[in-house]
Formats: sequence, structure tokens, C-alpha cells
Amino acid sequence: MKNLQLLGLILVVIGSFLPLVHVPIIGNWNYWKVDYYLAGACWVFSACALFGIISNSQKIVKFFGILLILLFAFTIFATKYQAFSYFSFLPFKSWTETLAATIKLQWGWIVEFLGAFILVFVKRKKEVQ
Repeated sequence: MKNLQLLGLILVVIGSFLPLVHVPIIGNWNYWKVDYYLAGACWVFSACALFGIISNSQKIVKFFGILLILLFAFTIFATKYQAFSYFSFLPFKSWTETLAATIKLQWGWIVEFLGAFILVFVKRKKEVQ
């Protein structure tokens, strides 16, 4: 099942260049525009998962797939939190919530999570001797 794991890894890497967050007036942001440290962590985890795929270590691939899922969830949480805290200077909470809601998540997250879930849940076939 190396091919499916490689497909999942490719989806994660390509997903980092797809639109992940839409900021009004500014436009769509990919992982590099959201935060390049998180994007770097995504690529390091992907490289480690690639090492696990090449060395036929299912545990390494699954571990870094789980780390990628946690990283993506943290990034979504941090983006939403940052949007709320950015508009916290407004006097009414409803204004803050309304303006923070203008920051939208985009379809690139589907590709990111799909690739990470493929890394975690694809099982290697037992070889017959």
C-alpha cells in the first residue's frame, strides 16, 4: 500500500499550497501565508512520513500522520482564535463575532486532512511467503 501512502503524502504537500483561509480584501492564504513556522512543521512531518514509507515502517507513517492531523487542527483553532483576538478592541462582543466570522476556512483543508487520514488509516498488506 505504499502507493496509497505516497498519494496521502502528496495530498498533504500539495494541500499546503492550496487556499486554506480567506481573509476579506486580502484574499486567500495558503499555509505559507498563514504561518511559515507551521508550514515548515508540516513539511518536516511530511518528510518524516516519507522516510517511514520508504523504510516500510507503518508505525512511523502512522505517528507522523497523527501529528499532521493534530497540527492541522491546531492551525484551524489558532486561526479562529487569532481572528477573534484581532477584533477584540471593538466595544461590543457581537461586532467582534461578526467581523471574526468574515475569516473563512477554505477547501484546501479537505485535501490536507484527507492526505493525513490516508497516511494514518491505510494498512500495509501482509506479504505471503
